[in-house]
Amino acid sequence: MALDSETFDQLRNTISRFVAERLVPREGEVGESDKVPDEIVEEMRQIGLFGLSIPQHYGGLELTVGEEVQIIMELGHTSPAFRSVFGTNTGIGSQGIVIDGTEEQKRKYLPKLASGELVGSFALTEPDAGSDAASLRSSARMDGNEYVLNGTKRFITNAPTAGLFTVMARTDPEKKGASGISAFLVEAGSPGLTLGPPDKKMGQQGAHVCDVVFEDCRIPADALIGGVEGQGFKTAMKVLDRGRLTISGMCIGNAERLIRDSVRYAMERKQFGKPIAEFQLVQAMLADCEAEVYAARSMVLDAARRKDAGEPVTKLAAICKYYCSEMVGRVADRAVQIHGGAGYIAEFGIERFYRDVRLYRLYEGTSQVQQLIIAREMLKEAAR
Repeated sequence: MALDSETFDQLRNTISRFVAERLVPREGEVGESDKVPDEIVEEMRQIGLFGLSIPQHYGGLELTVGEEVQIIMELGHTSPAFRSVFGTNTGIGSQGIVIDGTEEQKRKYLPKLASGELVGSFALTEPDAGSDAASLRSSARMDGNEYVLNGTKRFITNAPTAGLFTVMARTDPEKKGASGISAFLVEAGSPGLTLGPPDKKMGQQGAHVCDVVFEDCRIPADALIGGVEGQGFKTAMKVLDRGRLTISGMCIGNAERLIRDSVRYAMERKQFGKPIAEFQLVQAMLADCEAEVYAARSMVLDAARRKDAGEPVTKLAAICKYYCSEMVGRVADRAVQIHGGAGYIAEFGIERFYRDVRLYRLYEGTSQVQQLIIAREMLKEAAR
């Protein structure tokens, strides 16, 4: 463990109180305004949420994967938009540097990412390259001692507020697959980098997404992550294993919140002269939710433990992301059903969660991509 058990328990309890006392009461406000209040963001910085996974040497908490997913589960007891504020800093916006960056790149960026002074963003998806990430068209060509970037990135989380982008671009046009892709660190404000308008989304208001456009964007040669061309896709895949486990943790936290609210409502709401919790068909829905979230929690904690032990977890991370994202969708659907008409009305917040959790089945690899990864890894194991 990165922290001793007492310190970790204190951190988890602090996060739990922060969620209950500061975040849950502001959920409706964030949903209406599409903005997480500045004072809440500052409190997140003070608690250390921007640096959960970043090494202590660079100002972070350096939590293990097992510790991080437990913290994320606590944060899942409120709207996903709150976690999105710092999620890219602890995940896809920093882990490429942590895993494959040069020492100079780590010293330059990680302390600012850990403190929340800098918001990181991960620019992989393109208009014609989503699930098939290896087919991306953005290019980076060497010109003197600079790279010149061209291309458009789409649906980039936290792009409107990001100060640093991890950008995947093709440095070898002769190689059409993953081997020709490199990863770069591009600072906001670089000449030739522009942002599209924020996208209007189905859910997760308060979490912002937009296009990132590079038009002859010049960046120094030392912006290449690790200083090695052709390693970008490998870097991205390394980052996604951990990211899929933390997203799974969010799914579990959201499901636990929905179950708690549904149990409370079922005990209070009366029909035919008694609480609806006494009706067996309502009990069946509650039981299905509880069984599924227990299974999800067990598998994620096991996969996280294995990753911390140094085992390859590509298959397990895909299993977790696939199962947990589908699970929370089923739980949200049952929560609406248990709440009846109230579940469809904005005032009660259930419909907001119903919309929010739909994204989990899409980003960082759709459910169908997870199925392909799982099957591919199974066939590899059988061949060995």
